[in-house]
Formats: sequence, structure tokens, C-alpha cells
Amino acid sequence: MRRDGVVPNAYTFSSVLGACGTPGVLAAMHASTVKVGLDSDVFVRSSLIDAYMKLGDLDGGRGVFDEMVTGDLVVWNSIIGGFAQSGDGAGAIELFVRMKDAGFSANQGTLTSVLRACTGMVMLEVGRQVHAHVLKYEKDLILHNALLDMYCKCGGLQDADALFRRMLQRDVISWSTMISGLAQNGRSIEALRLFDLMKSEGVAPNHITLVGVLFACSHAGLVEDGWHYFKSMEKLFGIRPEREHHNCMVDLLGRAGKLDEAVEFIHEMSLDPDSVIWRTLLGACRMHKNANLAAYAAREILKLEPDDQGARVLLSNTYADLRQWTDAEKSWKAMKDRGMKKEPGRSWIELEKQVHVFIAGDLSHPFSDSIVQELNRLIGRINALGYVPQTEFVLQDLTIEQKEDLLKYHSEKLAIAFGTMRAMEGKPIRIMKNLRICGDCHAFAKLVSKSEGKAIIIRDPVRFHHFQDGACSCGDYW
Repeated sequence: MRRDGVVPNAYTFSSVLGACGTPGVLAAMHASTVKVGLDSDVFVRSSLIDAYMKLGDLDGGRGVFDEMVTGDLVVWNSIIGGFAQSGDGAGAIELFVRMKDAGFSANQGTLTSVLRACTGMVMLEVGRQVHAHVLKYEKDLILHNALLDMYCKCGGLQDADALFRRMLQRDVISWSTMISGLAQNGRSIEALRLFDLMKSEGVAPNHITLVGVLFACSHAGLVEDGWHYFKSMEKLFGIRPEREHHNCMVDLLGRAGKLDEAVEFIHEMSLDPDSVIWRTLLGACRMHKNANLAAYAAREILKLEPDDQGARVLLSNTYADLRQWTDAEKSWKAMKDRGMKKEPGRSWIELEKQVHVFIAGDLSHPFSDSIVQELNRLIGRINALGYVPQTEFVLQDLTIEQKEDLLKYHSEKLAIAFGTMRAMEGKPIRIMKNLRICGDCHAFAKLVSKSEGKAIIIRDPVRFHHFQDGACSCGDYW
């Protein structure tokens, strides 16, 4: 086009910027927009922001945005959506607040991005504020599905249930979101009942619906039900089982302790097992302390992904669970030789619109002295209820006293203590974790919920745990 002497305009650059797949090409195209004086065009600027965001260059996108002389809703939506899609939920929400302060009204695109950010950060209170903006779009199904997903993934099941019942329209995504949300929050039986209601109302399930159904069976130990749904998928609904469904079945069998059956299932799959399926089996092996099978699953993972850190961590932890310290040390040494480090446990808690992060064993939080004091108070209270530190969850060869000290400062315990200090009366303590909750912290949370009369909700990478009056929604099966 340029060789033929045709001068590009704003539409040309907007289109071409969407094709920039490398930083060098994008930088050259950015320079071209400046050279012809189109970098201030709202659509070109929006396309520039989108291009930087797609390459993961948040600073580059933010730089383009900050150079604006005047704002425009299209550009605001681009920068907010880019931060939300890149996983920087805090940045997206901060920009949303700035947008409102600048006098712009959010539209459907803005609100969908902000809800995605709230979901990723588990910021339920901010999500509820966004809900107020959604009210004027009562017929927007996509936006309401995003709102429903936010409530489910932030542990706000009462809000999700109320919204689901009020929705003027519900499609298969609405039903699937609610079924998965119930399952992830420990209400598997309700999830399966909702699936039956969905079918009775003539809504055909899709493959995502069946993932939620199988997840519900897996996390409630419903092995026979899981087999029934899996085997009838294609016959009843015309849905051929995909990798996610096979993975759910391995998880179902593994959690139930049917490890040999899980291995047989993997070997008989019509699909080649991927690292996710082997990792699911490895997690079940650790749960049931089967070191030989764990080593086999880890080898299969490392054949597919030689640099997989999680496989080596799980294998080492399995050996440590069995007090096979020599084997555990070999696995750790293999990680160290490859320059790998174990990811530390982290927990997040949102209080007064601010996210506080806690790391296992790290007492650098500004209120650490008060948190430790509160933690000691809580431990004293639950000791009277029969709490005994479960030192078997410390996977190091240490003395009992050293193990108890390590357990005491797990990240979720620090977050719980901070929550009991600062959470509003009548509001649950909501925590997000990057790793699966350990058995000792699970017992700790149950007893604190009883001693303090306060609900505690913890979301780990797989599911929610709702602690209330000394019990957990998972039924101690997780």
C-alpha cells in the first residue's frame, strides 16, 4: 500500500496494529503513527494500547494512555480491559476509579472488564459496587453472566443465587456458571439438583456444564454418579468427553483412593494423557501416600515437561509425608540443580478496599506485632477446644517444637488473625490462597470459626472452603 503511494489513515493503522506480534514490529508501527500525526486519534491510540497489552507490555500500554491530553471512553475501556486480561486486577480497578473520577460513565465493556478484575482478585465488595452499575443493563445477558461468575468465584453464593433467580434471561453459560459455582463452594448435591432442573427446563448442557457436574461428583466422593455422567455424556447429550472431563474422572477416582482404577482409566483413554492428567494423579498419590505411583506419575510429567517444578515439589512432598527423607532430598536436589525454587505459600485478604498479602513465615506486615499477638490469643482459645498442631504437615526433618513454630506462621493463619482483628461485625473473613490449604490450617480455621463465632471463607487454587461453627463446607474431603 505504501509502495503504491497510498497514504495510510487512522483506520489503516487501527487494523495493522492488531497484527503486530512482536515488540520490534509494534515499536516501528508506533513510531509510524507519530510520524504521520495520527497517534492522538482515539481509535489509533486505543489500538496501540490493545497491541501493547496483547504482548504483555503493561508499562507500554500505560505509557500510551498517560500521554493522552483528553480522555475518551473507548481508550479507557482499552486500558482497563488490558490490565484485567493481563491479570493485573488491582491496576484495572485503580484505573476504573480514575475513570469515574474523570466524569466518565461505565458501559458494558467497562463493567465486564472490571468484573473480571474483581474475580481474579477475589474482591467481592468492589464487585458488589460494580453490581450497582449493572442494574441499568438488566437485559444484557453477557454482563449478567460475568456478574454471576464473579459472585461464584468470590464465594458470594447467596448473592449468586439471588442474581440467578432474578435474571430475565438464562442461557447455558448462566446454568453452567451456577452449577460450577455451587460445586466449587462445597455444595455438590445442590449443583447436581440444579443440573436436573436445567435439563427439565429444556436447556441443553454443553461440555463446560459437564465439567462442572463431574467436578461436583469428584469433590463429594460420588464415584458412581461420576461414572454415570461420564459414560452417558455422548449418548444423552451428544458431547464427546474431552481432556477436562477425563481429568475430572482421574480426580474423582484419585480422591476416592481408587488409584489403580485411575491408572487403568488413563491407560485406556482415547486421548493421549497430558501433563495435567498426570499431575492430577500425582496429587492423589500424595493425598493417599503412594510413593511408588507418585514417582511413576512424576516421570510421565517430566517426559512431557522437563522443567515442571510442581511435579518435583509434589513428589518430594510425598516422600516427606512418608518420612522418606533421603528420597525427598534427592528430589529437592534435582530442583536446586536446575535453579528451581519452591513457591512460598501466600494468602490475600481484602479489607476496607485494600488487599493485604501474607507470606508463610514472613512477619514484615506493618501490623505484624498485633497479628502475632492476635494469633497467640486465637491459639489459646482453640487449645481449649482440643486443637493440637498437626506437625505431620511440616515436610522437614525437624524437632516437634521447630515444626510447631513453622505451622504457626503459615500464611492463612496470619491472614485469619488479621481478619479477626479488622473484619467488620457480621461480615465473613474472605481469604485467597495460591496453594492448597494444609490439614493443620484447615483444622485451625474450623476451630477459630467456632471460638470466634465468625464465618471464614478460604479460596485455594481449586475450590472454596466455607468455615462456620466448627465445620467446613468440604466435609473434610478435599
